[in-house]
Amino acid sequence: MIYDVLIIGAGAAGLTAALNAKKNGVNVAVITKTLPTHCQTVQAQGGINAVLYEDDDSVKQHIEDTYKGSYEIASKKNISFMCKKAKETINWLDSIGVPFTRNSKNQIAQRKFGGTSKIRTCYSSDYTGLKIVHTLYDQCISNDIKFFNEHQVLDLLVINNECYGCLAYDIVDGKVKQFISNNTVLATGGYAGIYKNYTTNSLSTTADGVALAFKAGVNLSNIEFIQFHPTTLKSSNILISESARGEGGYLLDKNKNRFINELSTRDEIAREIYKRTVKNEEVYLDLRHIDKNKLEELLPQEIRLAKEFSNIDIKKQLLPIVPAAHYSMGGIKTDLNCKTSIKSLYACGECAQADIHGANRLGGNSLLEIVTFGKIAGINASKNINKEEINFDNQVKELEIKIQLLLSRDKSLNNVYELKDKLGNLLIEKAGLFKNEDMLKELKEELDNMKIILNRVSIEDKSKIYNKNLVEYFELENSLLIAQALCLSSLNRKESRGAHFRNDYKDKESKYQKPSIIKIFNKEISCSFEDII
Repeated sequence: MIYDVLIIGAGAAGLTAALNAKKNGVNVAVITKTLPTHCQTVQAQGGINAVLYEDDDSVKQHIEDTYKGSYEIASKKNISFMCKKAKETINWLDSIGVPFTRNSKNQIAQRKFGGTSKIRTCYSSDYTGLKIVHTLYDQCISNDIKFFNEHQVLDLLVINNECYGCLAYDIVDGKVKQFISNNTVLATGGYAGIYKNYTTNSLSTTADGVALAFKAGVNLSNIEFIQFHPTTLKSSNILISESARGEGGYLLDKNKNRFINELSTRDEIAREIYKRTVKNEEVYLDLRHIDKNKLEELLPQEIRLAKEFSNIDIKKQLLPIVPAAHYSMGGIKTDLNCKTSIKSLYACGECAQADIHGANRLGGNSLLEIVTFGKIAGINASKNINKEEINFDNQVKELEIKIQLLLSRDKSLNNVYELKDKLGNLLIEKAGLFKNEDMLKELKEELDNMKIILNRVSIEDKSKIYNKNLVEYFELENSLLIAQALCLSSLNRKESRGAHFRNDYKDKESKYQKPSIIKIFNKEISCSFEDII
């Protein structure tokens, strides 16, 4: 059959898109590699920004904070659009049942996040992302939206610069399937997960959607900007929400002294922490001075995570923390309508680069962007439903042959898991919080070598049914491609701006006050910059 709207990804962006497309009376299908409630959005613990009460805040100030946080390479027009929609976004989430925490007046409560001049972050305890996802998923089920869980999308179906859907590997039964659609929405999340073992992202967040679009000829933008979250549990990189600092937590050095404003921008705090941890100095999050009842009410997840994974009681003990790759500001280049450079293909959420976050995202703006633009993507994708069904059996056969050849490879010296770990190590060492020309050139050479090795790697599990080895091979292909794009974009931006910090070019340069563009042309990756519209 042909779907009116096909959504790839089932986090908050994808689920929001699905609901809003369905409201327009079209048939909607959602494809996800895992399960909707396993998505990365559940890691967004702290809250979602909006100016709800203008007695001590304004939409204008929200716009200015976001633009300043972007280091002036975002679009004020696009930021204004999102911030002006923020109250409507919160009210919509509230209307469908998201259980926001309330204040004594029964209004939606708010807390302060880093980089913001006012208190404007709405929250649901410290489970905000999870509560939003569960509510959206419940609504999708109630609206009879079709889900295809545990399907790894391998290719977009593009003819004459127009998208007709995708090909996916059914992880459960091992078959390659074609999903034909009038319009397709990518909502697959970001690519910070390629920093394996040094990231807050789940193991399944492997840059798949961004890589799919890139291979299909879509322009990517700002790939060099990876946000490192300042506070994750030492040894496990499990996220400790910014809400912990928003509620008054301190950052302490090895001498138990505060060394930075805890609500500065994430890039500044993460670098200051990394300077210490790279010298094997401990850095701590201190919550001991905060009322215990307040901690239990507002930060129950942080209490549980610290105890379960670090055996620390944050009500009584200091919590050792380190920064880790958390969020990708770059991604698939889109406009305000969530359109990409390919017709009938839309993108929203963290996989998209809509000129909102620039070089550094403010905490609380990610959930706002995801839901705001997820709604727009769903509405726009539900228009122009007029394609004829096309058969892609030949493309299916080509993928089946590729899989068979992969499974028939002889045992090699390297395996997928070793290469994934190696990629994470390379990226943190040479394209992490600090970069320079030599490090990036070494990284480029290493990545080129890894690509050669990957073409020889064997799949240990020879079965086609629930073959996780095969899935991880495809994930590594995607991660490696986006790592190459990140490396080249980082080399091309010869300045320091926000999350992109180069030791050899420590200052901002006006000629680089532009978003970067990276594309594949004639099988070669090229980089450039474009003016902000």
